[in-house]
Amino acid sequence: MKKMVSLLLAMCMMLSLLVGCGAPAQSSEASGGLTVNVTVPADFEGELNGRLLFVLDNAMPEDGAQVFDNIDVTGCPVFGKTVYGLKAGDTITMTANDSDVYGYPMQLSEVPDGEYAVQALFVRYTQFNRADGVSLWGMADHGGGGSVTSNPYNLYSDAQMSAVNSSAVIDLSLTNEIELGYELQEGQVDQQGNYESQYDCVVFDKIKSEVLSEFWGTDMYIGLNILLPVDYDPAKEYPVLYYQGHWVGGSAPLRYGRNEEFTAWWDSGEAPEIIVVTTRDANMFYDNMYWVNSANMGPCGDAFINELIPYVEETYGGISETWARMLAGGSNGGWESMALQVYYPEVFGGSWVMCPDGMDFHAYQIVDLYEDENGFYIDNGWTKTDRPSARDTSGNIMWTIEQENHWETAIGGGEAISLGCWSGWEAVYGPVDEDGYPARVWDPITGVINKDVVSYWQEHFDINYYLQNNWDEIGDSLYGKLHLRGGDMDNYYLNLSQYLVTDFLETVDYGGYSVTFPGMGHTGNISNDALMMEIAQHMVQYGPADAAAIMGMK
Repeated sequence: MKKMVSLLLAMCMMLSLLVGCGAPAQSSEASGGLTVNVTVPADFEGELNGRLLFVLDNAMPEDGAQVFDNIDVTGCPVFGKTVYGLKAGDTITMTANDSDVYGYPMQLSEVPDGEYAVQALFVRYTQFNRADGVSLWGMADHGGGGSVTSNPYNLYSDAQMSAVNSSAVIDLSLTNEIELGYELQEGQVDQQGNYESQYDCVVFDKIKSEVLSEFWGTDMYIGLNILLPVDYDPAKEYPVLYYQGHWVGGSAPLRYGRNEEFTAWWDSGEAPEIIVVTTRDANMFYDNMYWVNSANMGPCGDAFINELIPYVEETYGGISETWARMLAGGSNGGWESMALQVYYPEVFGGSWVMCPDGMDFHAYQIVDLYEDENGFYIDNGWTKTDRPSARDTSGNIMWTIEQENHWETAIGGGEAISLGCWSGWEAVYGPVDEDGYPARVWDPITGVINKDVVSYWQEHFDINYYLQNNWDEIGDSLYGKLHLRGGDMDNYYLNLSQYLVTDFLETVDYGGYSVTFPGMGHTGNISNDALMMEIAQHMVQYGPADAAAIMGMK
C-alpha cells in the first residue's frame, strides 16, 4: 500500500498542474534544483517522528502571523514529507527528485523563480498500538482541535525571505514549538484542551472514556461544553440537547456569550429550561469522532451512549428518559445527529438534522460511489470534466474534489491521516487496510474508486440504505423524530443526499419533515432560539403531560 502510494506520488509530480497561487508568471525548468534543508535543533530531546511541511508565500505575514497559517486548499503552496526516528542535530532534506515529497498545488520542481517567504512546520506523530492489533502513527490531540497549524508541541522554523532559482538551497531550523499556552493543573491532561468559564451557566468538563482508551491503547478523553439553564438548580432534572458539530474549543454551546441576541434571550428566563451539551473529541483522524462505532475510530457510539450520556445525567441532572434526550447539529454534526437517532432510535426522542454530510452514498457530495468509476472527474470520452467540491450560492466553483484530495495528500501523505474531510470520512466509514490505516475509498491521486471499500461503506454507514432495509423494525421508534433542514444551494452539494433521503421518507409515515430552502447555502436556516423553542414544543407534544412545567414554559 505505502509503496504503491509513493509510486503514485512520484508519478503525480510529473503531471501536476500549476493552479492559480498568485506567484510570478516567470518560471524556470532549472528550478528543479531547489533544495530545502530542515534541521532538528541540537538541544532537542527524544525521538522526532511525523510529517514535515515546507510552505512558501509571496510576502511575509504581518502582526505575528506565520506563513503556515495560510495552508489551505486555496492558500499557499505546501510540500510534505513523512520522516521517522529523527534525533537532535539531524537534517531533513527535500528535493524535487525525492519521491517521498509531495506538494500542492505544484511540486518543488514547478515553483517559479522568485523571492518568497518560506517556513517549515513539523507535525509531530504519536504511535498508537490499538487493541485490534494495529500499530499506526498520527497526530495525537493536545488541545489543537485537529489542526496541524495549532496543535501544541508541533515544531516550526522562523519565517524568512529566500530566493528560489535553479541552484537555491534553503536552510531552516525547527527552533520553535507551538505552545500549550497555559500550565496544566494537578490532574489535568492537555487532550481536548482545558478551559475556564466566564459565565455561571457555562461549564467545561472532561471524562476519560474507558472503551476508547482500551481500543487505542492509551488514555482517551472526551471534552464537554455545557450550557445550563440560567436558573439551574442541581437538585432538579432537565431535558438535554446534545448538539453535534466540529471542534468547539472554548466556545459555549449555541454561541452563548458570542451572540448578543441569543445570550439575552437565554438569560431572560424566556428560554425553556434545557441543558445543552457539545463535545470536544478531536483525534488523529479528524476534529471529531462522528459518534458511531467504527473500525478505525473505535467504539465511539458505545462511548457516547454508555459513558457520555450516563455521566451527563448523573452529574448534571439530565432526565434519563427517551423523550428528554434530543439531538441537533449542522454539517458533520448534522450527519452525527441523524446517525445517532437512526442507529439508536430508542435512546433519543428527536433529531434536528441541518445541512448534513452525505447520508446516501449515491450522493457523496456530488459523486455516486455506486455508479461512478472516478471521484475526480466525469469521463466524456474526448473530454474529462472536473467534479466540483465547493461552490458559492451563485454557482461559482471554489475548488474541485481533485484539488482538495491532492491538498490533503500534501498535508498527510498517502495515508488517510491529513485531518481533512475526505480522509476523515474514510476513517469513519471504512474498513482497516492491510497497513493498519483506513482503506481508501478512491485513490487520492487519480480518483479511481475502490468498489470493495464502497460495498463496506454501504453496509455500515449509508444511512438511507439502512433506513430502507430496516424501516419495518425501526420505523415506529423513529416516528416524529426526524427533522431535516438544508439549503438547495448547499456549498458542498449536500442537498443532493438530503433529496434522496427525503424521497424515501415520503414513502413512509415518519411524522417529521425535510425541507430545503431556495437559494440558501450550507445552513439549517433557523436561529438558535427558534431551534430551542421548536425542540421544546416537540418534547411537550411527545413527552409527559408535565413536560412544559419541567422546562419552566409558561
